[in-house]
Amino acid sequence: SGEPLFSSTDKYDAGCGWPSFTRPIREYNIKEKMDLTHMMVRTEVRSKKGDSHLGHVFDDGPGPNGLRYCINSAALRFVPKEEMQKEGYGEYLQLFE
Repeated sequence: SGEPLFSSTDKYDAGCGWPSFTRPIREYNIKEKMDLTHMMVRTEVRSKKGDSHLGHVFDDGPGPNGLRYCINSAALRFVPKEEMQKEGYGEYLQLFE
């Protein structure tokens, strides 16, 4: 749906094979839902606007919040810093200063 969800400034290698982030850019752009599939209890992360599955969030991440957002790479579109203004994401350039 195009809304900015995660920033490469919050990306890290969690060793799980999925792109992992410590936090979303803005929490109001995502929603969380309990996921009881595969005989596990997990928290699913969904896009609030598009209501699409993004991945899962776990409480074993680094940093002050201790969260690990494991996001499906198919749900991500990385926009290079040099193209952010042109692509309509200029207001987020401050994340890279």
